[in-house]
Amino acid sequence: MAGLMPRSSGEPVDKPVAYAHQVRAAHSGEDEMGVAEVMVSEKWQGTDVDRRDMSQLGKVQELRRNFHFLSILGFACCLVATWEVLLTTIITSLTDGGTAGLLWGFLIVVAGFYFVYLSLAEMASMAPTAGGQYHWSESRPSRIQTYTDLHSARVSEFAPPRAQKFLSYIVGWLCFTGWQGAICAICFITGTIIQGLIILNDDTYIPKSWHGTLLTMAVAAFAVVFNTVLAKKLPLVEFLLLVLHVIGFIAIIAVLWALAPRATAHDAWFQFSNAGGWNSAGTATMVGLLSPVISTIGFDCAVHMAEEVKDSSSTLPKALLWSFTFNAVLGFIMAVTLVYTLGNVNEVLGSLTGYPFIQIFYNTTQSYTGANIMTLVVILTLTSSAIAEVATASRQIWSFARDKGVPGYRWVAHISPGWNIPLNAVLLSLLVTSLLSLINIGSYVALNAILALTAVSLLTSYIIVISCLILKRLRGQPLPARRWSLGKWGLPINIIALCYLLPIYVFSFFPVALVELSAASMNWAIVIYVGIMGFATIYYFVYGHKVYLPPVALVKREEFGR
Repeated sequence: MAGLMPRSSGEPVDKPVAYAHQVRAAHSGEDEMGVAEVMVSEKWQGTDVDRRDMSQLGKVQELRRNFHFLSILGFACCLVATWEVLLTTIITSLTDGGTAGLLWGFLIVVAGFYFVYLSLAEMASMAPTAGGQYHWSESRPSRIQTYTDLHSARVSEFAPPRAQKFLSYIVGWLCFTGWQGAICAICFITGTIIQGLIILNDDTYIPKSWHGTLLTMAVAAFAVVFNTVLAKKLPLVEFLLLVLHVIGFIAIIAVLWALAPRATAHDAWFQFSNAGGWNSAGTATMVGLLSPVISTIGFDCAVHMAEEVKDSSSTLPKALLWSFTFNAVLGFIMAVTLVYTLGNVNEVLGSLTGYPFIQIFYNTTQSYTGANIMTLVVILTLTSSAIAEVATASRQIWSFARDKGVPGYRWVAHISPGWNIPLNAVLLSLLVTSLLSLINIGSYVALNAILALTAVSLLTSYIIVISCLILKRLRGQPLPARRWSLGKWGLPINIIALCYLLPIYVFSFFPVALVELSAASMNWAIVIYVGIMGFATIYYFVYGHKVYLPPVALVKREEFGR
């Protein structure tokens, strides 16, 4: 650790700088000289670069670095679950856009997100921290003079100096909303698929919305138990689940191509629909992009596990991009398979199971057993996604609470001795998921609202951090050192990413259909989104600004020559 000391013991101590170290220490567990104390054994501390990065970011190593490239790749692939989510949310694209809208829309979404994830990968290499976006929307001090300077007078690293603290805070809440919504969405899908199987197999069963809510809570509870009792085995399990992710995909498409009826190429690629009652097929297709978007959004999940990844500043960018590429290929193959083999569109859309894909499985196999087995594969892979969602969401809110960004931050940020996991943050995720799942009791399109809430929250966080990075580059200001860089292509890639995100963001608020629009069928995402952001803003100006310690206050790049 001597090589990481900011100054030798023989140098005179600058009082303002020493005071800044004391402020850092009060919030991050550092010693008086600003060197982070490690709270895990040497085995789990990672590489020398990891230790340097943690010291530069002013953070304490409290979590085990037990993820490597393959395990974090499997983690991201299983969490986003592209082909599974596309399969289960296809009703949105079939209603708005049709088969052609699904295929072309998926290609457009993948192309756009490629530029987004290139941008995020570079930022992950600059600051590999569990905070992710809310850390990246920060700036850093060039020289700390007083306590006031520590909190306000900063030289911009990404965001404009006057806005950076509030932007960082808001992005933290956006990520919290997005990832908690993601847990609820995946657990809701899994739980209601189980309910759909019951409907398929039992003619006497009368489905109730609260049944789906209880099943959602049950799936979430299972994921939470897995993230606590078996937390140490999570990297190994995620690699094994990646195998299931691939084998399940192969098994399902093989059955569909072998047994299902085939559509013509013209119908598959050029048959657009507007069953939602929009003013044009183009508008309908844009609304229907929610399914492709939600199936490819969230690969920044790997970033929120940064403090558990070995050699993270190098591993994370590669894992993020490779997992996205791998899942995008599987997702496109599944999209093509579905549009060619789904059969009668009106029949599958009207399935009593609530999920067209279950009806497709039954129509293809003409067997309850066959449909059950194929659906069970999807349930297992989605459950593995829920496990990973809980891990990501809990690390994100734990990191934010560590910087005092949420009410009850002391409890949320607590790490249980011996566990080395944010147990309280995991339990909070279960509570939030349970509350969000109650939407299902009052709205028959609850899934659409939860998916949209997840999408708009994460999209907003991407828009803010990429905009800050563009501003930084346009000003010609230097960026932090990174081991993975976009080089001269950084600015055009960032601009393309932003141009893609803005229209996608707007259409994510639209309801599935204008036909028979009512309180029960509207997209309630905007209400929840505005409510949470409104609460966060009020909390910030009433109390949060007094205690929130933006990550910039802990960053010490100058002391390490970066």
